[in-house]
Amino acid sequence: MKLRDDLDDLEGYHSPQVDVAVRLNTNESPYPPPDAWREALLEELKSLPFQRYPDRAADELRRAIGQLHGVGPEQVLAANGSNEVIQALCLAFGGPGRPAAVFKPTYLMHAHIARITGTAVVEGERDADFALDMAEVERVVKAEQPAITFLCSPNNPTGMPEPEGAIERVLSLGSGLVVVDEAYGQFSPRSAIEQIAAGKPLVVVRTFSKTWSMAAARLGYLVGPADIISAVEAVLLPYHLDAMKQAAGRLALRYKAEMEARVATIVEERGRLTAGLSELPVDTWPSAANFILFRPRTKDGDKVWEALLERSVLVRNCASWPRLDGCLRVTVGTAEENDAFLSALREVLA
Repeated sequence: MKLRDDLDDLEGYHSPQVDVAVRLNTNESPYPPPDAWREALLEELKSLPFQRYPDRAADELRRAIGQLHGVGPEQVLAANGSNEVIQALCLAFGGPGRPAAVFKPTYLMHAHIARITGTAVVEGERDADFALDMAEVERVVKAEQPAITFLCSPNNPTGMPEPEGAIERVLSLGSGLVVVDEAYGQFSPRSAIEQIAAGKPLVVVRTFSKTWSMAAARLGYLVGPADIISAVEAVLLPYHLDAMKQAAGRLALRYKAEMEARVATIVEERGRLTAGLSELPVDTWPSAANFILFRPRTKDGDKVWEALLERSVLVRNCASWPRLDGCLRVTVGTAEENDAFLSALREVLA
């Protein structure tokens, strides 16, 4: 069988998984979830009726997420990771003749998933400092009339939040659905969830992978107006979210204080890592996420990545990504991991 013609040249989204002492390449939490959460989940699994299908609507989980954000369960949709949420949005609102807009550099999966769903992608460029250029956004939206406009705040891979007022300005252009990906939202002082309202074509995507320390569970969710949530539900497969995942997410939300403590620790370490990088011959971008983008000034980025790997430190090589020549991205780890990274980088750049 031949692959669809429009997918012939499409490459997957990959991040190396190798055995190293310090793994700082995939923006995971360096800290595990609370032991009490593990115990509560194991206890619940003992009585789970595995012979029965899960709650198709995931009502209890949606109610708990809604309480976290001060919205009703009808304004929440849970799925298998934020990427499935993005796929469902493209299936519901994209497709042939209904393009999606992205502004590079940004999260590569937005364009990747859109193309897989048969949604054409129109691209704009961020400014020289990788901030969102509103003049460019207006140009792309007015010229292409996208059905979906993807924003990412904090943006991946730069770590920068979208500018104050940017979401309102994009909404004012009146072209389709505005999707704000907040995979790293808890690390940032601003969230677009507060701007969600009935009649406003704005939704926010979030994940349990980062701040809730649940990357292995692959659980994400969408917050938005009830009519948009209902439309997205229509394209999901029946019983798409298994009972174990629903229980894991619902129980995790009982440990909000512990999550916030982990976030505070990571933000503190982000500041310390930023200070350490400022003493080295690298350029960095201001981050509101749990990672930092940097570019070595004196050595080739690919060679620096390889030299770090030789020292058992793995970071993300972004050097081949659009406009990111020579750039690397480091996840904020534990204090010990961050010290090991800085020590190795100092040695490599000496």
